[in-house]
Amino acid sequence: MRIFKLACIALLAACIIGCASGPVEVPADMSPAKIIQQAQEASDRNKFDQAIQYYEILRERYPNDIEHVVTAEYEIAFLHYKQKKYDQAQGELQELLSRYDSPDAVLLPPQYKILAETVLTTIETKLAEK
Repeated sequence: MRIFKLACIALLAACIIGCASGPVEVPADMSPAKIIQQAQEASDRNKFDQAIQYYEILRERYPNDIEHVVTAEYEIAFLHYKQKKYDQAQGELQELLSRYDSPDAVLLPPQYKILAETVLTTIETKLAEK
């Protein structure tokens, strides 16, 4: 009986440790495309916090690459939306859209403006229904 209890405790501990999501490790030489791919794969597995970590790393490593920064900002906001963190996502999307009001807007990828506006409208509808 004692062996059975120990086996159950060990199994439970293994499950808890296996399910915990710690900080993601991204090699210094990993390309932006690979970081985005890793983030998308994490999101596909519903590991939204891991996906957000990848996008934050992308934003931190490439702060002068506006396309990667905007990609990361949109994706982080969208992941917060998927987590039903509507207020947080709304603020992030509004901040992203404010970039498109600047003189440098012509340098920004246009698809994220359209996507952000669409998700923002959806969030506003959901918040109004509360």
